Amino acid sequence: MPQQVQRDQITGVILAGGQGRRMGGVDKGWVDFEGRPLIEHMLRLLSTQLDNVLINANRSQERYRALGVEVVEDAHAGFQGPLMGIYSAMKASRTPWTLVVPCDTPLLPNTLVTSLSQAVDTQHADIAYACDHDRDHPVIALIRTALVDDLEALLASDERKINRWYARHRQVAVMFDNADMFANINTPEERTHLTGRL
Repeated sequence: MPQQVQRDQITGVILAGGQGRRMGGVDKGWVDFEGRPLIEHMLRLLSTQLDNVLINANRSQERYRALGVEVVEDAHAGFQGPLMGIYSAMKASRTPWTLVVPCDTPLLPNTLVTSLSQAVDTQHADIAYACDHDRDHPVIALIRTALVDDLEALLASDERKINRWYARHRQVAVMFDNADMFANINTPEERTHLTGRL
């Protein structure tokens, strides 16, 4: 039987480096949700599942650092998308595995890390990402940190599609029955819709 990846072998990274265009250009990590900024919801969620948590951010860095966690900027400037955030997170990770989640998904399950860890073990995979019955969620993933050099080479070719990078490696989609767990807040309307769901 394979041995499950342990929590101290994983660095969790909250991706908060986007432009937040559909939210009016604001830093989404600091968008209020039920009385607290999204980043605080995400930190609490990951900190119950992991010992090591970082934030990937390209602005408000000092404000993020005031939360008591390490902050990592994108390795290359220009808001180049989530794949660049994943690469930057993996560069900063000091553990064999890196878990990435976006900053705007406050309903993620408290079984996320366990489920993804079991999947990489049982399927002998290098990447496990979440999905539900409706769609894949590739930005919610557990990734073998040693793949960082391969990702660097891909980014150098100007590729920015997460799925195309995953396809180069042993990957597994991990099914979660409740799609609401992965609801994200991209617009003020989505925030209103999710209010009261926690």
